[in-house]
Amino acid sequence: MTSTLEAPVSVSNEITSEQPLHVLIAGAGVGGLILANCLETTDGPVTYTILERTKEFKKFGGPIQLASNAMQGFRSINPELYSQIEAKATWTGNRTNGIKDGIRDEWYAKFDLKSPAASRDMPYTCVVDRPDLQDVLIERVGHNLRNDAGVQTYKEAPGGGVTAVLQSGEEVHGDVLIGADGIWSNVRATMNDADSRDGSAYSGYTVFAGELTYGGGDPECGYKVYIGPQQYFVITDIGRGRYQWYSFLARPEGSEVSEPKPEGVSPYLQELFTGWSPEVIDILKATQEHEIEQRDLYDRPPSVLKPWAAGNVALLGDAIHAMMPNLGQGGCQALEDAMVLNEQLSACSHRSELPMALQDYRNRRLTRSAAVQGLSRFASDIIIRGFDTPCKIAVEEGKLIVENVNYAGIVTRLLQPILPIFFSVQFAFLYEGWENKFSLASFRFAAPFLGFGLLILAAFALTAGTEVAALGLGLETLIGVEAAEGIAAFLAEQQAVIQEALNAIGL
Repeated sequence: MTSTLEAPVSVSNEITSEQPLHVLIAGAGVGGLILANCLETTDGPVTYTILERTKEFKKFGGPIQLASNAMQGFRSINPELYSQIEAKATWTGNRTNGIKDGIRDEWYAKFDLKSPAASRDMPYTCVVDRPDLQDVLIERVGHNLRNDAGVQTYKEAPGGGVTAVLQSGEEVHGDVLIGADGIWSNVRATMNDADSRDGSAYSGYTVFAGELTYGGGDPECGYKVYIGPQQYFVITDIGRGRYQWYSFLARPEGSEVSEPKPEGVSPYLQELFTGWSPEVIDILKATQEHEIEQRDLYDRPPSVLKPWAAGNVALLGDAIHAMMPNLGQGGCQALEDAMVLNEQLSACSHRSELPMALQDYRNRRLTRSAAVQGLSRFASDIIIRGFDTPCKIAVEEGKLIVENVNYAGIVTRLLQPILPIFFSVQFAFLYEGWENKFSLASFRFAAPFLGFGLLILAAFALTAGTEVAALGLGLETLIGVEAAEGIAAFLAEQQAVIQEALNAIGL
């Protein structure tokens, strides 16, 4: 395929092999490259140009999780592409995964990622090094990729289509522009006539992450989430004897600079996790300072009222639904965006159909992406603000053991048998709807997913806050803004009643 950078003298309304549909893709991240791979496999008359701001590609970033819905997507795009990615994958979805009590080092809840995938004949969840994934994706589309060509803004072209204005001032014409340029998207900023940071916000969390060769890992486990008071710690097997860990902490924005760590990051974290599982302390001690990075996390609320598309321009991935990394669904949802976009664009036989096709893309993706986006934030807020060490009342060796009998500890314990059910429904929801086509089967999983979510949100409303609880599953998209606000008000009314009852029994 070749890229047409200049606007033809005369463009017909009909999309033909002589005047094919030309798609401009702003950004060569995972989402933009997947869209290009989708377009590369399209039988219809389509060309594309990827406009990337970096001057050259460098290896960066750690492993990326590709859940079963993403791997199934790759398999449907191109079996050979899937095979190349599979060859570089470390499977985690067919192993033991779940939550452990960080203090007592006991399993709190295990997640069954295997059964929902196997029952649908889908690949298991895996992790792949981001540079490896990038190389595989570029292999098929690199001939249409331009480096040092970041999109600064865009404008509607007088003869139809859209003109992308690069940071250099150069103008590149196409029929459609897709903003896959990340959370600080210039394409979104132009669409909304706002600053590129408009609508995004600091999440309230900073993450410490380490990647190392580690001999103390458990080969039977894919990943473990250690929970405890006001913080948590995750350890993931990323293959070839390497492990990744990360810890989310509630800190002010810019804490990497403002919070001193005179003895180093690892000793700082070891002190924070004193008394936790020996595995947490051991992997921290094994991690060298240069193997640790810290970054503040930013996301944005589901884009209900702001556009995904305007005219012949649309947004994809983090540009429209940046989400917290807890579920590992950021790249997966960008892939689903790309697949739906490709389907909608490929169905167009005339250029006049393009604006409606982009709106249909938005309609197909809005509710599902908002639910995943909200759930990702919910996972952070609830685990850090809500979860605690589970309460324990037992008789051991003839002695009565009473530990952590408070509201959060009691709720954490009471939810122990419920969470595996909730996560089973969650995975079924994610895997069933990967094609973004409404079906009775997908609705069968979406309804209990919402119901279980509301139960957990209500239970944690006191400790996590009613605003967090009401918006945690993207409810303003799923059930409407007024309904979500009503739930928040109801939960707020119940706080005083719950707390009064706890005080009366001395908790």
